[in-house]
Amino acid sequence: MIISHNPYTGEKLKEHKEFTSEDINTTLDKATHAFSEWKQTSFSQRSGLMLKAAEELKENKQQYAETITKEMGKPISQSIAEVEKCAWVCEYYAQHAEAQLSPEAIETDAEDSYINYAPLGVVLAIMPWNYPFWQVFRFAAPALMAGNVGVLKHASNTMMCGGKIEQVFLRAGFPKGIFQNMIIGSKKVEEVLKDDRVKAVTLTGSGPAGSAVAKTAGGLIKKSVLELGGSNALVVFADADLEAAVENCVQARFQNTGQSCIAGKRLLVEEKIAADFTKLFIDKVKALKAGDPMDPNTYIGVQAREDLAKDLESQVERSVEMGAELLLGGVRKKAFFEPAVLSGVTSEMPVFNEETFGPAIGITIFNSENEAVALMNDTQFGLGVSLFTADKERAKRLIPQIEDGAVFINELVKSDPRLPFGGTKKSGYGRELSAFGIREFVNVQTIYFK
Repeated sequence: MIISHNPYTGEKLKEHKEFTSEDINTTLDKATHAFSEWKQTSFSQRSGLMLKAAEELKENKQQYAETITKEMGKPISQSIAEVEKCAWVCEYYAQHAEAQLSPEAIETDAEDSYINYAPLGVVLAIMPWNYPFWQVFRFAAPALMAGNVGVLKHASNTMMCGGKIEQVFLRAGFPKGIFQNMIIGSKKVEEVLKDDRVKAVTLTGSGPAGSAVAKTAGGLIKKSVLELGGSNALVVFADADLEAAVENCVQARFQNTGQSCIAGKRLLVEEKIAADFTKLFIDKVKALKAGDPMDPNTYIGVQAREDLAKDLESQVERSVEMGAELLLGGVRKKAFFEPAVLSGVTSEMPVFNEETFGPAIGITIFNSENEAVALMNDTQFGLGVSLFTADKERAKRLIPQIEDGAVFINELVKSDPRLPFGGTKKSGYGRELSAFGIREFVNVQTIYFK
């Protein structure tokens, strides 16, 4: 039995009966049968249904947002924004998938030669709890528009969200079997992935989970895409617009109660402005309203599970023991962790060299561009970096030296359906979103007429 709990109240929300091997077999049979017909549908047919899915999300966003908030503790205003973003990605691919997957003519010595894009089949999606709707839809919208079908293994603490997402597609009129939620724990993932009917896998989650899935998929020669952890640097130069930089950095670190792979987790500040920046930053963090996630004015909620808050508490405490100064917060009460700001942080400390998945951030000082670049790249992750500077030429000069998958100038790192999303190093491989994302799960066929 898999149980959903409300992390704010501790209330048991729902018990989910885990799928047996027979249930899994039935699900994959449905998916395989559905694919045989779905792959023959036109882009126009798929687009019409995907636009209806967007309408369903927008019309019932409050209902879906409340499920997110109750099940994993996200503040309700942010849950509503998440559902709205899911509608956007559905609309984006409904409008652009056909052009992105249109055959591309290539001039060769053939009478006719071109690249064709064909769907692969059943794709397994293993998704996390922190953005329980968005992470799924940013896979599902392009995958289904490409002609694939999806089976979802959601995080165990957000199984209600998984069921609601399947409901969205059914209410939109998608044929049964095109997208199915499987109620299984992590121990049954390998069984599903090893099934010949599953042609590819995508995972968003932790490094150990990604490594295990990649190992199994690699052994089976099955395509995989991994979007794993991150430890994004927020780099503030002395010439930056100080107030705008502070505003962006606070949002980058503390939205979703700091539980995001692309959150800014390492704050690098040029020494000349460190004192002024730190004061403004702390004032902004103090002003963030914490409390009941169902309150529209709440910005900081609880973490999704108490063990996650305990892990963050340990990282902060160990960093303080190593010499960091706790300037603000750091008090834990069950799953709630008071937003913490530390100064004097060095690269050896946990809040710098480990991924911190919650509302805590350390400030590290630098004195030169070279030192800033060295600190940015001094991480096992490579998801994204934000540079705050008024000097556009400096930004252009630094970009080639940055190892991450995304570089945002004077803005927090965020995912956008129009732009590719993914990382390097232990942040994973492959790309989601944009034309790159929709082409991850297709057969890129070379067609040659003599």
